[in-house]
Amino acid sequence: MCPRKCGVGKEGLNVSVKPGASVAIAVGSRGLANLTVIVRAVADTLKGMGAKPFIIPAMGSHGGATAAGQEAMLENLGVSAQTIGVPIRASMEVVTLDSGDLGHPVYMDRLAHEADGIVIINRIKLHTDFHGRYESGLMKMCVLGLGKHAQALEMHRLGLSGLRDRMAPTALRVLRTGKVLFGLAVVENAREQTALIKALLPEAIPREEPGLLDLARANLARLPVEAIDVLMVDRMGKDISGSGVDSNVIGRLLIRGYPEPESPDIRSLVVTDLTEASHGNAVGLGFADVITKRLADKIDYPVMNENVITSTFLERGRTPLVARTSAKAYEIALRACGLADASRARVVRVQDTLHMEEVYVSASVYEELRGIAPDPEAFEEMFQSDGELVPFPGGS
Repeated sequence: MCPRKCGVGKEGLNVSVKPGASVAIAVGSRGLANLTVIVRAVADTLKGMGAKPFIIPAMGSHGGATAAGQEAMLENLGVSAQTIGVPIRASMEVVTLDSGDLGHPVYMDRLAHEADGIVIINRIKLHTDFHGRYESGLMKMCVLGLGKHAQALEMHRLGLSGLRDRMAPTALRVLRTGKVLFGLAVVENAREQTALIKALLPEAIPREEPGLLDLARANLARLPVEAIDVLMVDRMGKDISGSGVDSNVIGRLLIRGYPEPESPDIRSLVVTDLTEASHGNAVGLGFADVITKRLADKIDYPVMNENVITSTFLERGRTPLVARTSAKAYEIALRACGLADASRARVVRVQDTLHMEEVYVSASVYEELRGIAPDPEAFEEMFQSDGELVPFPGGS
């Protein structure tokens, strides 16, 4: 039987797949908008070509660095055998690839390596640890996604500069195996909705990804003001950001030996909850100054610690002060600012660092943004009678 070609995108891709060929679809742990729709479309396209696709979790140490934990993360993101129509196969086993003169091992998920081909799907965005020509995208997915926990340990062992500088040459080694059929790059807008989906052949990925990263950078959501006394973040989680809360948004890095960003200037940061999709992984907890007991009670320390230790950024796993309620956490954070007039505090509240279409701001911030006198009673509605936050409209 003759191979069939894949027509993905406006121009189509010259991808040949033999009928009956097994194809691994690599899906990560991030909460991409329309993820289920995107993955299902890829699976249906491959099935239409006569292939037999299956999904693999493409994650490093997420999910407690276990196959079951990573499969559960995918299911929480809406990616399951039922929603996509193809099986999920999870394993932490890897095979060793030819690393050439890199000086460190290169690994690939055993199930992906045994397949006839691989399709990688990832969002192109700024990395929460470093900045460079390649950050979070298809190149990273080739390395830390397909390489599983073994590759994550190896890359982080090289330190932050090693991670930044070794990402591209390691990804090239993976692409040169010929296993990757194509990559599907997703760029989202400032509202974290799908702005662009582009299918790239393996040889085009290194060439095209930097331009897509520039587009993602231009669309990065930002806080409404630079100077903030208290930033209230309703929830954090691995489905929100690899660092729980996006370091690019909050202006905190917490990597020993590297300077902190100059902006935004946030004096106190409060985080009140952890997403269920994180499965207890509260990595990035150390970014906060105060958290709630509700969040603290959801932490699975073995799961979180595995991710923190793998990254080597131990400061991000430290537990901040724990308050009984969100209102108490806010009170502590406000007091720590040492303001002479607390009524003039510059306060911003967001649902999380991924969804910032709507924000709550205090009177002083509102005046700056609108140039008009606000309703002085409006911000008093931030908390309910039980001391917890008033839910965002339509928020979960």
